[in-house]
Amino acid sequence: MFDKIDFGRTILAGLAGTAAMTALMLAAPMMGMPPMNIGEMLGSMLGGVVALGWAAHFMIGVALAGVYAAAFAHRLPGPVAVRGALYGIGPWLLAQVVVMPMMGAGLFSGSALVAAGSLMGHLVYGAVVGTVYGHTATAHEGHAVRGHA
Repeated sequence: MFDKIDFGRTILAGLAGTAAMTALMLAAPMMGMPPMNIGEMLGSMLGGVVALGWAAHFMIGVALAGVYAAAFAHRLPGPVAVRGALYGIGPWLLAQVVVMPMMGAGLFSGSALVAAGSLMGHLVYGAVVGTVYGHTATAHEGHAVRGHA
């Protein structure tokens, strides 16, 4: 399973997806949504060090891209962006049912609006991961058909 994964592509996809999700989260107040500063949230669990929170956020994004590459990239239906977005639902559900309650926010962030914003962020994360991993894979492997990895 791991012999077919390009780890460089996986890291790039995870960083790109996390950066896109982060940009969306930081822009949330401009879209009428509550602030979603995951760096501060994670940092509060890491001794109050916000920089550690942001580092953890990006490390989690890369790790989740690894899960996508290993188990889902070639199994989900549709073009690469759709496959990635579908995958994004899994980490979102895990965050809303396990992580947010552990952080004191309650199930589904204790708010339909915040949970919806989080879903939007995870869909963007997944779509970017799928696109970067899939398109890079097709170029790397020499396939002429765009969107098939």
